[in-house]
Amino acid sequence: MPSFVINEKCDGCKGKDKTACMYICPNDLMVLDKDKMKAFNRAPDMCWECYSCVKICPQQAIDVRGYADFVPLGASVVPLRGSEDIMWTVKFRNGSVKRFKFPIRTTPEGKAVPNGGFNEGAGDLASVALFTEPASLNMSAVATLKK
Repeated sequence: MPSFVINEKCDGCKGKDKTACMYICPNDLMVLDKDKMKAFNRAPDMCWECYSCVKICPQQAIDVRGYADFVPLGASVVPLRGSEDIMWTVKFRNGSVKRFKFPIRTTPEGKAVPNGGFNEGAGDLASVALFTEPASLNMSAVATLKK
């Protein structure tokens, strides 16, 4: 199920030009209705259900109905973002509650190595190899189809 905004909770990120969900959405689906000062998903059918908007919303005003293997039918999942981690609270329909805590990142902000420690490949844009290939594949050369 795609993300949806709970209008009663959304405050439009206090009237800023760009809301947190607009900033984080990898598919640019979240928009701010300037008249109502509420965010909404403009194309739910295009939503990747990545939970980025759900995790970043400061008002917890965005929800995504979970998949059955993660959140059983009738349950709800609510993330609470801290500075170092996210606490996920799953409320089951029988009333029981489970909480899971996960770190936000595994590397300090700004310290991620873009090439993963591998050297740049051939640097040829016409090549079939990606940026760090073939080294990142532990191969001497990238296999290609013969014509």
